[in-house]
Amino acid sequence: MGFPEYIERPLYLDRIMPYVHKDIIKIIVGQRRVGKSYMLFQLMDRISVLNPDGQQIYINKELHEFAGIRNAEDLLEYIESRRGPSRHLYLFIDELQDIDRFEVALRSLQAQGDVDIFGTGSNAKLLSGELATYLSGRYIEIKLYSLTYQEFLLFHGMEKSRDSLQKYLKFGGLPYLKHLPMEDAVVFDYLKNVTDAILLKDIVSRYDIRNVSFLLRLAQFLAENVGSLFTARKISSYLKSQKLKISHNLVIDYLLYLSNALLVLPAKRFDIVGKKVFEIGKKYYFEDLGIRHALVGFRATDINKILENVIFTHLKVSGYEVTVGQIGKKEVDFVCEKGGERLYIQAAYMIPDDKVRDREFGNLLAIPDNFPKKVISMDPLTGASYKGIEHVLLEDFLMNCA
Repeated sequence: MGFPEYIERPLYLDRIMPYVHKDIIKIIVGQRRVGKSYMLFQLMDRISVLNPDGQQIYINKELHEFAGIRNAEDLLEYIESRRGPSRHLYLFIDELQDIDRFEVALRSLQAQGDVDIFGTGSNAKLLSGELATYLSGRYIEIKLYSLTYQEFLLFHGMEKSRDSLQKYLKFGGLPYLKHLPMEDAVVFDYLKNVTDAILLKDIVSRYDIRNVSFLLRLAQFLAENVGSLFTARKISSYLKSQKLKISHNLVIDYLLYLSNALLVLPAKRFDIVGKKVFEIGKKYYFEDLGIRHALVGFRATDINKILENVIFTHLKVSGYEVTVGQIGKKEVDFVCEKGGERLYIQAAYMIPDDKVRDREFGNLLAIPDNFPKKVISMDPLTGASYKGIEHVLLEDFLMNCA
């Protein structure tokens, strides 16, 4: 089959390819419209070169021609009717969660052998929950995110500059934007349509939501308060002050639905000295800044929230587990862990005077260990370290994916 033209995203291809020809199911999870379908196309092309004699079957549940594949039995029947003899099968299924009991079919196919299975999905909880139950230890989950700043430059044919960074912070990193003029009216019209699709198709329809207006209000509330520490009870109390009587249990449910659809990404608090994760209180960041702005508008006065959000998502793309640090009464924006190593990050829009410098660097200096520590800002006067803490310009930080 012929695929649309695409720009390769080697950051993810290089993470997936080592699992090809291994007896393990490959699941790509990501928010709607971050490029999961195109990642499958890239994998299919790579695999065609590796094994031109193999057979590939592609199923996309968003296309009408595959509407008849509703459950595990339909899926197995479809594959059986098309599978050729004595050829290694590569099976690619887009939007896997739209097939009822998909995990039963995948387990059956895996048991038959001589098959590589790749799937995508827009609901992290559904996929991980079902697969963990039926295929424990026999699948790998790869998270796909919106474009990094470096990918954004490649997709849009731009050079690293303050102007391109401003566009990235304003419009976000959904890949389809490369086909649109970088104009507010055009871009935000598209982003609002994507936001509506996530809310209506991935949340309202899937969870049979009745209070749609509250779901939208909650999403807008999170967008307004990116990087603020919340409990469900505190959100419920705030909404009551706005004449919305919502129980904190319902808030918990709706926060979970927004997180499952990967619209928002939660960050728990971490006690740096006690080395424990707090179960109460989280911050929420948006997977894509353009989606955040589509909900509440883009405002230059929100730059501190925007800066914190883009650093958080970049750390997630880079493979870090990220929590919000607590050390006494001081807060460290991000505690990042990967491969047994730790990195501390403090975000600051500008550091105009000694008072701000002492606060931002001082929080990191209070940490009693020798792991690397960085302050990231948009202040052009960066590059030097302060008492061993590196001061990094935002666009330089975003150009690297560890």
